[in-house]
Amino acid sequence: MEPEIRTLVDISESQAALRSHADLTLERARWAASIFQRFDRDRTRRIVDAVAQVAHDNAAHYAAWAVEETGFGVVEDKTLKNQLTSVAFAAHYADDDFVSPVVDEARKMVRIPRPAGVVFALTPSTNPVATVNFKILMALMTRNAIVISPHPGARACCVDAVHTLARAAVEAGAPDGCIQVIEQPTIPLIEEFMASPKTSVILATGGTAMVRSAYSSSNPAIGVGPGNAPVYVDPSADIPMAAKHIVDSKSFDNSVLCTSDSVVVTLPEADDKLRHSLRQAGAYICDEDEVERLRRFLFHERGFNVAAIGRDATWIAQECGIRVPAKTRVLVAPFALVGIEERMSREKLCPVLGYHVAKNRNQALSEARAILRLTGAGHSAAVHAGDPQVVMDYARMVESYRIVVNAPCSQGAAGLKTHLAPAFTIGTGYFGRSSIGENIGPQHLVHWSRVAYNSDAAVHFPDFESVNVGFEGPLPPAPAGGLPHGGRSAAPARATHNGHHSQAGGASGGLDDRAREELRRLIAEEIRNTLKGGH
Repeated sequence: MEPEIRTLVDISESQAALRSHADLTLERARWAASIFQRFDRDRTRRIVDAVAQVAHDNAAHYAAWAVEETGFGVVEDKTLKNQLTSVAFAAHYADDDFVSPVVDEARKMVRIPRPAGVVFALTPSTNPVATVNFKILMALMTRNAIVISPHPGARACCVDAVHTLARAAVEAGAPDGCIQVIEQPTIPLIEEFMASPKTSVILATGGTAMVRSAYSSSNPAIGVGPGNAPVYVDPSADIPMAAKHIVDSKSFDNSVLCTSDSVVVTLPEADDKLRHSLRQAGAYICDEDEVERLRRFLFHERGFNVAAIGRDATWIAQECGIRVPAKTRVLVAPFALVGIEERMSREKLCPVLGYHVAKNRNQALSEARAILRLTGAGHSAAVHAGDPQVVMDYARMVESYRIVVNAPCSQGAAGLKTHLAPAFTIGTGYFGRSSIGENIGPQHLVHWSRVAYNSDAAVHFPDFESVNVGFEGPLPPAPAGGLPHGGRSAAPARATHNGHHSQAGGASGGLDDRAREELRRLIAEEIRNTLKGGH
């Protein structure tokens, strides 16, 4: 065979193998989802609570692993995030019912919950295991199957965490295959999962390019954009408390949350007191030369310096040749003009905080709006003020769906220091070109069929008390190997980090003879199409 044809054959075989891997994994998930959707609320809740408890018990273990693997963040803060996305997250939705049909006699209607089916979930390297916990529990609450695609930079800790939670779910009665993970994620493989008709919805948390790819996959997608939260400190605020909240927020997990403060905007009459209070709270105020050093270190022609992501303030200062006190928590970088040419106006996933003094309140609000328009539209903003009119003026001005008031922005927008829904996937809505503007929750993974009777009062609406309006009943037996048609696993088991076992090769298991024959057929067909000029 000619070398060029050999290359075409190799490419086609690779594409077919990736498609087969995705197809088998998703088919296993679809089968698990079809069983799961017959569970009642009590049975579902037992699974949710069991998995949440296991996630909570392993919070510190996976926090340390994530920091070691990625180099991002603070173990104690990641432990807290892992805990908040486990038992606390499950408790937040304990009274919500995403499972039981609802009979509405007044409106002569019956609402029947319809889970999405198979959720394909991408997770970031900045908040890896917290996002794994969050998305798995959302899927379980709504009786969906889920396939996790971890960021390659946090692959090992996420794969192990998914296996741990999957075992807990199955032990609690969940169908095998309802939680799976891609053990060796690659862009071509992820694209196969995203484009597959067996994927019901994509939950995308990560960079802009990845989110855009999810939206263009032809499947429904819930994606989020970048943050760049402006924080306005009004003279009417409790300024020492505002400074404490800002430093606590910006230093939390070394500012890898996309809800973290990005630029503080204030007025001349509050400037001196705010700078003093920031120093008291553990911030270092840079001079002009030091700000320029930060600019050169943090930004280059391709964007943000990834080496700085999630590193602490003293490490960044040392890299820039800036001498700071050993307990410095945040570096504050004052600048004169907000705009695209000022790099400090952009998102900074590290404890470096832009600082700008506006001439008056109207200018301050306009510049806060401009900061979000540069990047982060629709995401998060914060205001510290004692005057409620100022709060409302700010809320109307900024193009954000979360405005945190007198609280740390990073924890407040994520629902940890406010009564917003706790979330690690933040909808940016129409401002940020996203389909959802609120904090993502389990309600976004279930739709409702509505059985609607004639509204004419003369038309009888029956008593549904004795009618089975749910899908509970005899469950089909789980197929061998978790796949229908008697699929069996041919891959040997191998030990994971915790000493447990998983199937080699990832989520889908091995191939039976029928599957191998189908794979050979697909490869042959794609080779023929390629040689004819197909794709």
